[in-house]
Amino acid sequence: MAGSPTARRRRLAIELKKLREENGLTCQQVGQALDWSGSKVNRLETGSGRVQPSDVDALCRFYNTSDDLRDFLKRLAKDSKIRGWWHAHGSAVPPWFSVYIGLEQDVSSLRQYQCEFVPGLMQTAAYAAELHRLTNQLTGDELRSAVDVRMERQSLLTRDDPPDLWAIVHESVLRHVIGDRQVMRAQLEHMLCVSQLKNVTLQVLPFDAGTYPATGAFTILGFPEQEDPDVVYREGMTDAVYLESPDDVGQYTRAYDNLRAIASSPPRSVKMIKAIVEEHSR
Repeated sequence: MAGSPTARRRRLAIELKKLREENGLTCQQVGQALDWSGSKVNRLETGSGRVQPSDVDALCRFYNTSDDLRDFLKRLAKDSKIRGWWHAHGSAVPPWFSVYIGLEQDVSSLRQYQCEFVPGLMQTAAYAAELHRLTNQLTGDELRSAVDVRMERQSLLTRDDPPDLWAIVHESVLRHVIGDRQVMRAQLEHMLCVSQLKNVTLQVLPFDAGTYPATGAFTILGFPEQEDPDVVYREGMTDAVYLESPDDVGQYTRAYDNLRAIASSPPRSVKMIKAIVEEHSR
């Protein structure tokens, strides 16, 4: 079963929608049969609201599911109410990013392209603090909490059965000095350390790579269960976009494969980062 509350809620929504479609019914038809509104059924299937186990029980009985499936889905509904560890940090984690952290806890793979900043899972505390200080209106306590969350997220890469992270960063990320040269040198050295993990692959997209099929940073999240399709995540200044349709995910997957093909190989990328570290050491 999916581990984080966010992943459980998403899995439940997927299963409820699949049950309705297998029965050849619309949300409106299901709502009428249960004396609900069609919009309520839609909310249950999109995970946009809290799902009560009693609602899941009613739907499963209406769809005439097996007892085992009904118990499984009711357990998902109950467990999806549990708050994740990141909720303890309050306003330091905006709601739109809370969704991402919840999904990130259960991924089996992360394919990430960054063209402005070092990927969050590779950032040092000093680098992360500089980013939060410049881009968010946070109090001192909120800033510390935001950095703590970022550092806690990184334990994902070294836990038992960690996800595979494939990160492609544009060369401009390496040359854009955040903080000062000392902060940046330590950051690049940390990237090199993280890249040595067996589940991490790091590539640099050099300035001379020519044209490439991406207009901004994005992440493709993959999950271990076949029932949980990939999600594309794109982050803005005040919100985020989550794309799940097969067409959207397919387009980003093809773009990522093209980026991977034109980026420098991992060994050449490491060599490039080491050369920039040397520049900051002079």
